[in-house]
Amino acid sequence: MDYKALIREVPDFPKPGILFYDITPLLKDAQGFQHIVNDFTERFRDANITKIVAMESRGFILGCPLAYQLHAGFVPIRKPGKLPADIFEVKYTLEYGSNSLAVHRDAIQAGERVLIVDDLLATGGTALATVNLINQMGGEIVGCAFLVELLSLGGRKKLDGCEIFSLMTYP
Repeated sequence: MDYKALIREVPDFPKPGILFYDITPLLKDAQGFQHIVNDFTERFRDANITKIVAMESRGFILGCPLAYQLHAGFVPIRKPGKLPADIFEVKYTLEYGSNSLAVHRDAIQAGERVLIVDDLLATGGTALATVNLINQMGGEIVGCAFLVELLSLGGRKKLDGCEIFSLMTYP
């Protein structure tokens, strides 16, 4: 399926100079969304994944149906102040600012096989922060799966040592 045909490019969002790749037209297309989930499922079907970890918020859209398909648990990585129990938290930078991410301390047990899922790999700050959170809990990272990867921003380099699977790339 030609996923890129269903991606809307929005210039100067969220600030001037940023080209935003809007996945909502792809998500609203029933066949497109099914193909995404099926492509991720086929790629990781035999990886014995026990937890899908996805980052707020668009990662949740992809991670939940994938967790269901792979018979894995789902772990949300949240922005500050969103989780009610004891957390691990890490600060990070992204292509247009900084933030922090949190996860419940009991979300992943040592040795569990984890797949990180998100909509976009750009500079890699969010994904690296998530890797650091999983490492704090002793999870075994099987790989990182992204719908879109922006090659020119070099995020892949920050995730050295992680297997990366992207359904589509842009220069």
